[in-house]
Amino acid sequence: MLSRRDFLATSLATGVTALARAETAEPPAAVLRLERRTIEVNGKAASVFGIRQPDGTAGIATEVGRPFRVRVENHIDEPSLIHWHGLAPPWQQDGVSGISAPPIPPGGGADYDFPLDFGGTFWMHSHQGLQEQLLMAAPLIIHDDRDRGDQQEIIMMLADFSFTAPEQIFETLRTGQKMAGMASAPSGGHHMPGMTMPMSATPGDNKPDLNDVKYDAFLANDRTLADPQVVKIEPAGRALLRVINASSMSAYHIDLGELEGELIAVDGFRTIPVRGRIFPISVAQRLDIQLTIPQADAAYPVLAQLEGERRRTGIILIAGRGQIARIPEMATTASPPLTLTLERRLLAAESLTPRRADRIHKVNLTGDMSAYQWSINNVAWTKDVPPLPVAKGERVELVITNETSMPHPMHLHGHKFQVVSIAGRRFAGALRDTVLVPPQTSVTVAFDANNPGWWAFHCHLLYHMEAGMFATLRYV
Repeated sequence: MLSRRDFLATSLATGVTALARAETAEPPAAVLRLERRTIEVNGKAASVFGIRQPDGTAGIATEVGRPFRVRVENHIDEPSLIHWHGLAPPWQQDGVSGISAPPIPPGGGADYDFPLDFGGTFWMHSHQGLQEQLLMAAPLIIHDDRDRGDQQEIIMMLADFSFTAPEQIFETLRTGQKMAGMASAPSGGHHMPGMTMPMSATPGDNKPDLNDVKYDAFLANDRTLADPQVVKIEPAGRALLRVINASSMSAYHIDLGELEGELIAVDGFRTIPVRGRIFPISVAQRLDIQLTIPQADAAYPVLAQLEGERRRTGIILIAGRGQIARIPEMATTASPPLTLTLERRLLAAESLTPRRADRIHKVNLTGDMSAYQWSINNVAWTKDVPPLPVAKGERVELVITNETSMPHPMHLHGHKFQVVSIAGRRFAGALRDTVLVPPQTSVTVAFDANNPGWWAFHCHLLYHMEAGMFATLRYV
């Protein structure tokens, strides 16, 4: 197991406290249980996973500057391991099976203990097999001085859901049109009930292929728009909306409707504020949006519409005695594909120190749609693939070029990076841990090699990662 195991095991005897606001210098470990649970989706019971504290709280909220002391207990009947998405732990505590640590066996546990040097909106999820598709994910909020006492905090965690087992979804994607029952889709791609596999685009096409999997539902805080979560807010009050895209394969446009918001952070890191009503969010990304609620009593739907389609989910904010109206799950028109228009506008509130790159890695995103094989630099990941080398103290740039017809959200573990170039245009863009790279586009990110270890770097579309679009960086 990981560091401080003996100490944390004895700490559990004191029980779980509110880690987010604990006043002691050495708080006991918070406990997170990996559990099976049942939710209702489209009127049907669905068995999914969850990451919860003993009192039922999903995930964890804590404060910057405090140690992250957590014990994860595996209460499901299969091995699992949790990744702290966006944090910078010692690499052995990063939660990637086969790289940072072995999976936690059923009935077992693992202990985590590392400092929290920055705050923001993060999340946790399984990095074991395809468990993430079954909602093995939860919020991870680190409060800091941007969290004003006069504002309400609202979390909207998005997920895509299918009643089809993830292993079956992946097998269907891999076998494609060879499987019985495959029919030609109107879009020119191919589909089966429960999933789609677009294959019409070729390199050079302007129209991207989107949405490999046709999901049964899209969830916001485990609920659909047929029975959305209703959040009471104060008229003329302030709110901080934390949007977490915990979907396995789906990107959205966040639509604030009648509200105008101020985007103040992406992936937990502050940006120069950008005002707007619609904001894109790719898989694994987060948005912090400050809202000023009008004085009137009213209902304010906050919706997430699937890119390229009419389907949507969301929550409803109710100010005062506002009346709730049913929100259709289908928008009147399809949304466009996500682009980098907002990304080009985002500027980091605190940029990396300007310096020349000591090392540049060219990372080509490659794949074969017909075989559903995804890769980096034409190599599908196995443990025999050599890692990309970096050295402590270096400024490293990754020049990521998408040679495929599908967008790929690329995530680097254990480090924050800055978007420094899009299609060859240099600028001091946002700090992030996950960046969208659309088809036939190049995005360059820079990071400081200040966290030695062996780190994952991969597409955060779950089935793309599973099919091979995965690599590692290792300090030499």
